[in-house]
Amino acid sequence: MTRISFFHGANDRLQATAKWIAEAQRSDAPAHGSCVGPCVVYAPLKAQADALDRLLWTAVATGFTPHCQADSALAEETPVLIATHLDTVPHDRHLVNLSNEIPPGFEQFAHVTEIISLNDDVRLPGRERFRFYREKGYPLESHDLAGKP
Repeated sequence: MTRISFFHGANDRLQATAKWIAEAQRSDAPAHGSCVGPCVVYAPLKAQADALDRLLWTAVATGFTPHCQADSALAEETPVLIATHLDTVPHDRHLVNLSNEIPPGFEQFAHVTEIISLNDDVRLPGRERFRFYREKGYPLESHDLAGKP
């Protein structure tokens, strides 16, 4: 059954996502909710996907997080994919949801991570998704990002 992790309390959803992905990809050992190994980031809005792409190039001063668009020729060999749709992603290990909806086909992934900001436009739909997953019996974890730089 798909495991669901919520990271809530972020000041900026995209910056928190870029930082979380960069740290998780550089980690030698899996931490709670980490995406060591292949990871698909579902960002259905092109502007959101493009902004995350830029952040992954610049979020870490000493480098970048290897990533590409899910429809790239390099997708099979790239650890982090940014997808505006989920119908043709090459792996199903870990999904990071940046949508305000339940991601289509989320149950095909072993692990789903939700990054939730303090903004009501993100926080309130996030609560609804948390309720949905809980009512369906998915194993849930919750992590507070508030106060973390």
